[in-house]
Amino acid sequence: MRVLVTGWPSFLNGEATAGDVLAMEAVQEALQGAGVPCDLAWSPVFRPSGPSLAEVEPGRYTHLVFACGPLIGEQVRRLHHRYAHCRRVAVGVSVIDPHDPAVLGFHAVLARDGSGEEPRLDLAAELPVPDVPVVGVALAPGQPEYGSRRRHEQVEDELTAWLNTRDCARVPIDTRLDLYDWRNASTAAQVEALIRRLDLVVTTRLHGMVLALKNGVPALAVDPIEGGAKVGAQARAWGWPALVTALPGKPALNLAELERQWEWCLAGRAAAAAWDLRTDSEPLLTEDLLDVLDLRADQAG
Repeated sequence: MRVLVTGWPSFLNGEATAGDVLAMEAVQEALQGAGVPCDLAWSPVFRPSGPSLAEVEPGRYTHLVFACGPLIGEQVRRLHHRYAHCRRVAVGVSVIDPHDPAVLGFHAVLARDGSGEEPRLDLAAELPVPDVPVVGVALAPGQPEYGSRRRHEQVEDELTAWLNTRDCARVPIDTRLDLYDWRNASTAAQVEALIRRLDLVVTTRLHGMVLALKNGVPALAVDPIEGGAKVGAQARAWGWPALVTALPGKPALNLAELERQWEWCLAGRAAAAAWDLRTDSEPLLTEDLLDVLDLRADQAG
């Protein structure tokens, strides 16, 4: 007995959602737990390392399992022809039309809904997954005022490519407020509420760093100006060490330093350091302003 586990993430023109992938992996874990050898087939677009449906040899398998999603369409129907010799089972699927050939081609259908029976829990709920950090990403616009020292485009390309290799949940953060687009915050309090729930903020924005540290969240600050400018200056004002500054030439970022600061920021001591900064007794600019305007409370009258 050998099982090929498939689903919508298996198709070249399919779709790989988190739920679909978790469903296929839940089936894999159950089969392996029962001592049954199995393989998962992936779209070469989603997982180029494969194996893909085009690469696997159908004759190796005695059973085919299709996990999750709706049982519809030509791609599902083609599985019945390619694996006609296999016992074919669909599990955790939605049955929209019980007379669809995509449904009828299976020897057994264990539906999550639409079968005329009570709904069942989705397969994605069965598989525990490891925790990963939630990382906010706030990127600065071009800032032409810095002239030839600005390295925003190159820094952003290198930083986002590097971030794409990190095992984390990335959350885009736009500190620009917008009253009309539901995707953006409309008040500063909403931005801070989001940041407060993150494990880390990676930012080329001054206020990305400030709002993170203000709320006790570590910030990996990247100054996109060659030689450093306001982001680096603000890091010094806070006494915050997790700073990477744009370099001349290519690459613009020292990836080894970026990696080192990333590891430090995700360590527990970095979060503690961020919280400690909130109670620093540095003089505040608003206090200086009151002094200049002769508006100190102790000078009133």
